Amino acid sequence: MDMRVSIVFQLKKSKKRQDGSCPVYTRFTLNRKRVELSTRIFVDADSWDSVRQRLDGKSEQVKIINNRLDKISSKILDYYNQFEAGQEEFSVYDIKNRLCGIADEHTLIEVIEFYINTIKGNLGKGFSVGTLKHYKTAKNRLESFLKDVYRKKDISLVDIDYKFINKFDIYLKEEYQNGINTVWGYHKHLKKVLNVAIAMDYLTKNPYAKFKVKQQIPKRDYLTLPELRKIEKKNISIKRVEIVKDIFVFACYTGLSYSDIAKLGPEHLHLGTDGGEWIIIDRTKNESRCRIPILPHAQIILKKYENYPVNVSKGLLLPANSNQKMNAYLKELADICGINKNLSMHVARHTFATTITLTNGVPIETVSKMLGHSSIKTTQVYARIVDTKISEDMRRLKTKLNI
Repeated sequence: MDMRVSIVFQLKKSKKRQDGSCPVYTRFTLNRKRVELSTRIFVDADSWDSVRQRLDGKSEQVKIINNRLDKISSKILDYYNQFEAGQEEFSVYDIKNRLCGIADEHTLIEVIEFYINTIKGNLGKGFSVGTLKHYKTAKNRLESFLKDVYRKKDISLVDIDYKFINKFDIYLKEEYQNGINTVWGYHKHLKKVLNVAIAMDYLTKNPYAKFKVKQQIPKRDYLTLPELRKIEKKNISIKRVEIVKDIFVFACYTGLSYSDIAKLGPEHLHLGTDGGEWIIIDRTKNESRCRIPILPHAQIILKKYENYPVNVSKGLLLPANSNQKMNAYLKELADICGINKNLSMHVARHTFATTITLTNGVPIETVSKMLGHSSIKTTQVYARIVDTKISEDMRRLKTKLNI
């Protein structure tokens, strides 16, 4: 600790009662953090010595009141000494809790565990398994941080301030070598947990109001039309790689994520208002509804697997492997096809947004709906406008302007 606890007694004249007496408050400070509490003692303002911070006079009543103030001061010092003798770090709020008879304030890990249990109880009803996994990882990181930096297993919510968040930020970057976007993800989860604490009346304000977290827009790979055609036309002799190729191409023409393709069943096929077949599915990630007219290239793939035993027995339209296996086989596919890009199911989703739709004049609002995004800002990360689209738009403009 930087310093010992400092204790001050003050008369609150602004809270004078009708009989003219004023309440005495104690204010104690430790490491520049301050707590102010009422002693529940009321005295006459004229008899208060603001220098000695005690009552003037020699009457028995004066002695009793001054003795009570001495005892409060002694209690604060006793609690400070008890905490100081312990191994764990403590704050002025821990002393306040002891003084008020509160065993423990609500803590950070307590609220994280509450929120994780909330997610568990609502899986498939607004929360996904992915979200649960992210919050569990965030909890593990925070526990490591508390242990390594604060030598504590947990921390009171009132002790979480700008400095705490800043230390957590540095810890993630130095200890785990996390990049800007990974760190941003951990901050997002901690900020949400603190907002939950506010909603539960455990906390009055979120320290993230003063802490700004940086995020980088990721540069996502996507396939050009010639690259996609190259993959489509390639005959693959290895069955497992051929299946992955077909599912990848299907994703390029529908924009569906791996998790949604893995659960795609006949119940998701609907006849659209245009008389064509549509996929209508609620996303696993956020339950946003995707409404996608099925393009001919995607329809061919569905037709190919409509009697395929592996998926038909499960009531699915496509025989999707685990996402980990899919991405591993996609590396193999890229090598076979001579594509020098790090293929993943996300690359397929981005290809749909950029090469298949936006480049061909589909408005970003429509693309956003098909991808199941709740905000166009999210779509803009995937849907990078390529130079050919800009060139085409300007060519149209020149024609309109008769240039």
